[in-house]
Amino acid sequence: MPADITFRLVTAADYPLLLGWLNAPHVREWWGDPEEELDQIRAMVEGRDTTRAYLIELAGHPVGYAQAWYVDDNRAFAADYPWIDDLPAGTVGVDLTIGDPALLSRGIGSAALAVFTARLRAEGHETIVIDPDPANLRAVRAYAKAGFRPIPALEGRSGGALIMQHHPEAT
Repeated sequence: MPADITFRLVTAADYPLLLGWLNAPHVREWWGDPEEELDQIRAMVEGRDTTRAYLIELAGHPVGYAQAWYVDDNRAFAADYPWIDDLPAGTVGVDLTIGDPALLSRGIGSAALAVFTARLRAEGHETIVIDPDPANLRAVRAYAKAGFRPIPALEGRSGGALIMQHHPEAT
């Protein structure tokens, strides 16, 4: 497991780096249109969205992106994502990607997610979820290594997402 993983809030100066990552084939396959994704990150940075956007740093160098979003602030999207209403109040969702394809499959994603969830738990969040595409096997494996498990009650009810909840005892 890589050591020296830290997180820092995204700033406007990070937009070119993020856009490069969002255009990378391994990210674009699972994330949306790069310009639209960057617009969403801008909204976070500018305070128009409550989601917190972070750069993942390894030994002080940016290697990926993570975000924490709040289910309670996104219940208006339940028409498109009905599983949101099945999550308890106070749930936080996370998303994560490694930017440089040369850094994939090295344990950085699962290690970063373990650090990120520990940080969220220290902030008082008890229910933490992630919603990968079930076909993204690399991500699903990394999330399982970090202690995430599918929520059985939501299987088959979440459209194209696999809703996984963090279980700290599973790490």
